[in-house]
Amino acid sequence: MDGLREHLDALLASSDAKSTRRRDPVDFVHRYEEPRDQEIVGLLASSLAFGNVVAARRSIDRVLTALGPEPAVTVEGAKPAELRRRLRGFVHRIYRDEHLASVLWRAGGLLREHETLGNAFTQFHEASGGDFREGLARFADALRGDTTSRSLRHLVSDPRAGSACKRLVLYARWMVRPADGVDLGLWPIAPSELVIPVDTHIHRISRNLGLTHRRTASWATAEEITAALRQFDPEDPVKYDFALCHLGVSRECPSRPDPAKCERCVLQSVCSVWKPERRNGA
Repeated sequence: MDGLREHLDALLASSDAKSTRRRDPVDFVHRYEEPRDQEIVGLLASSLAFGNVVAARRSIDRVLTALGPEPAVTVEGAKPAELRRRLRGFVHRIYRDEHLASVLWRAGGLLREHETLGNAFTQFHEASGGDFREGLARFADALRGDTTSRSLRHLVSDPRAGSACKRLVLYARWMVRPADGVDLGLWPIAPSELVIPVDTHIHRISRNLGLTHRRTASWATAEEITAALRQFDPEDPVKYDFALCHLGVSRECPSRPDPAKCERCVLQSVCSVWKPERRNGA
């Protein structure tokens, strides 16, 4: 871990977050100014951030068009039948209109009861004794309801089940981390409590950097990576997530060493994959 913080900070400094954001699902959230709209759009965008990026963005745009210019007002006031009608014919991978309509209807219920999703999450968090994982699980329970639908349980996953719950944790990052042009800082939860969203890019790069040696992208893996990053910034350990993730998404960090790309990478000297024999062309 020696010297890794310096290189991670250099990665942050060299990243053009605003330009990169235009290719990320979080960009949809920044199209709205009303915080309650941002919460609903964030929930939607993070939930559908699954599979091909182009297809995901197309699906998100399709739903936002259906919800109208004030999505929070729509989901707060709509009955399940109206939401299903608005989303009729929607399909994204294994998700269909009825699955998304169910989650949005329950999100509307949380808005009616708590005024904002942030207030709802804060209540679940406090009721769980400040345990981020359990608070997130209770929030997911409220959005999912008592269902046996595998698609719905995948759309809103359960942190208690052991998976990394990447999309749900990603949503929490967007809402909790201080506003920096990417994340929005809407919810009154300490960023120090967040867990990094682990997708294939974060998992692979974290293994390359020695942040974890676990072979599966589980909740335990996410906690291990976060604990390692917490050594560099205890108050905001997941601040490196966006830059690291897009290093993989952009393929600037390829799955196999590529001299043309690796030699210009600020993480090269701390990456276990970039070995001297490769650098020397052996």
